Amino acid sequence: MSYSFDELIDRKNSRSYKWDQVGPLFGDKDILPLWVADMDFPSPPAVREVLHKRVELGAYGYAIRTDDYFDAIISWFQRRHQWKIDKAWIVDSPSVVTTLSLAVEQFTAPGDKVVIQTPVYYPFYDVVESNERVLALNPLINRDGRYEMDLEHLESLFRDGAKLLLFCNPHNPGGRVWSRDELLALGELCLQYGVIVVSDEIHCDLIFPGHEHVPFATLSEELAAITITCLAATKTFNLPGLHTSFMVVSNSGMRARLDKRIKTLSIHMAQHFAQDAVVAAYNEGEQWLEDLLVYVKGNLDYALAYLEEHLPQVKPMKPDGTYLLWLDCRALGLDKNGLKHLMHKKAKVAFNEGSMFGVEGEGWLRVNLACPRFIVEQALRQFCEAAKQ
Repeated sequence: MSYSFDELIDRKNSRSYKWDQVGPLFGDKDILPLWVADMDFPSPPAVREVLHKRVELGAYGYAIRTDDYFDAIISWFQRRHQWKIDKAWIVDSPSVVTTLSLAVEQFTAPGDKVVIQTPVYYPFYDVVESNERVLALNPLINRDGRYEMDLEHLESLFRDGAKLLLFCNPHNPGGRVWSRDELLALGELCLQYGVIVVSDEIHCDLIFPGHEHVPFATLSEELAAITITCLAATKTFNLPGLHTSFMVVSNSGMRARLDKRIKTLSIHMAQHFAQDAVVAAYNEGEQWLEDLLVYVKGNLDYALAYLEEHLPQVKPMKPDGTYLLWLDCRALGLDKNGLKHLMHKKAKVAFNEGSMFGVEGEGWLRVNLACPRFIVEQALRQFCEAAKQ
């Protein structure tokens, strides 16, 4: 590989949410954190170089977006996902969660039902309830250690009046990369019932061999017209602290409505550093990403083998993509407080406790594998030894 991911960056005392909040949240500053979904790897060299240049300007004034920003996005998605995006379809947003919330606000009314497929990334719940909408839960089916969509139940929710679906592809926390056939079946229902799809595809570049990410909006022009795709370079290249994302919306009416609301809230201005980082990442970070995927897949393979040997009652859900590992710990016989005690007090590790992703996640843990191998080794060793005590 051209790039090495074995060295740990010391992020303690750097205002890192992942590293510096373990003490206040979990009661011990020395807990090993594999929870928050950012990486412990340096971003690509080209990104760091361009950010140094921006710093060296010395004046950090208002910025604009230039064509190279849009061109980098368009080129990346054409190369990596065979998706021809028109520049006019791209609308910037501070974060994917911001876009989710704006979509709920703009395309539903208070009291309306919004569908989420659980267990799922916890802000999906927040953006529905904070906007005074009603959660319509469509639990995923765990069939032989792999999530599938319950389309029959989903159709009953659409029939009952839900007109907006928050969709997660690739799925967080389960790591499913939904197949084209699954997406087409979902799309058919959405078209039949007039349901808008807000597709969170932030993990779309983090796909393991043997799987392919299919952007939902590429399935047909009809589906593109009812889809808001939420995207960012932040998960792919470890840039979440720059607070930059974008949506792709081919439907001009929907796009105009979102764009107007973003300007009304005055969250439309270009960020001083983010544009340069995104351009450098998409234009010069491809080999870095290829090497990263090999390394993270190695971490995954190690984790699966280690758990099978040392704690076989814990059953991992093998992911198709993302750098997250979803662990079924129900055989340990612990409730959520028991799992927290096991992690924080006995094992001195921090994974995400599963109930934060919904009641279907109770008894599960989410592990962030985007860290040097020795951290994965140490965390699993501490966890397995504590679980066997």
